[in-house]
Amino acid sequence: MLHHPDKNPDKKEAAAAKFKEVSEAYEVLTDAQKREIYDKYGEEGLKQGMGNGGGGPGGAGCNFRRPEDIFAELFGRGSPFGEEDDGFGGGMGGGGFPFGAFGGMGGFPGMGGMGGMGGMGQRRPSGPLKAKPIEHKLAFTLEELYAGTNKKMKIQRKVKGRPQDEILEIAVKAGWKKGTKITFQEKGDEEPGVIPADIVFVLDEKPHARFRRDGSDLHMTQVVTLADALCGTTLQFPHLDGTTVELPVKTIIRPGDIRTMQGKGMPVTKQPGTYGNLIIRFDVRFPRDLSDAAKQQLRGALPNN
Repeated sequence: MLHHPDKNPDKKEAAAAKFKEVSEAYEVLTDAQKREIYDKYGEEGLKQGMGNGGGGPGGAGCNFRRPEDIFAELFGRGSPFGEEDDGFGGGMGGGGFPFGAFGGMGGFPGMGGMGGMGGMGQRRPSGPLKAKPIEHKLAFTLEELYAGTNKKMKIQRKVKGRPQDEILEIAVKAGWKKGTKITFQEKGDEEPGVIPADIVFVLDEKPHARFRRDGSDLHMTQVVTLADALCGTTLQFPHLDGTTVELPVKTIIRPGDIRTMQGKGMPVTKQPGTYGNLIIRFDVRFPRDLSDAAKQQLRGALPNN
């Protein structure tokens, strides 16, 4: 169908050659004798007539049927393109072609599972089709994703034509990431001739006031005064697990400096007991103004190099 000349008016000659090639391939595959010759001697053996009474390269060769006759055999006498004249000069004219009759181009006689033949041989599944999944976003706080949590969701679905409420319990494991999908099989509406859809909850993360997540790591920005940046300090801030994190800083902090705290990130779901890192980026708050006396004191205390 793809290479039928009528489907390729701008390159009809090339399409006709390809159309002939496909037809010959079909004929070889469905003819036991030609297939045997091909398996033993290849395409050249077919052309030279090996095994077909020709006795070798000097034989008469195999005679192939007209590709349009094979096309008509597959699709009936009517044109699949809804045309009265199929361009082959008789034998294939007629009115229309029911595309569904072959299950979407699948299952031609004798073609088996021919991969690479544009879908030929792939039969449509029998029985009712399954409805498309129904997705819902479900947002959690970083605290919930850090510790893990259970959430119950009430849904309403049709069962035997009647609305029915159902509670779905979602068990969120510690460390689950944004985009994780929780699927409840066939919890959609029940309708005649259709397999109910799956209900899929897609995990999302609520923004956090302090932390930003990147995989299993947590990132945060910590603002310190100029005095603390120069003289040192001990930072204290609440963590997602409810504890207070302490970070002694004894070296000078420059704007943009980073400190990494091992094991203070998010849990790694696939490796229980393992945690990512907490990455802290510092921002130094400079004073807006200084008195002359303070400036003199600073000049005397700070090195000039």
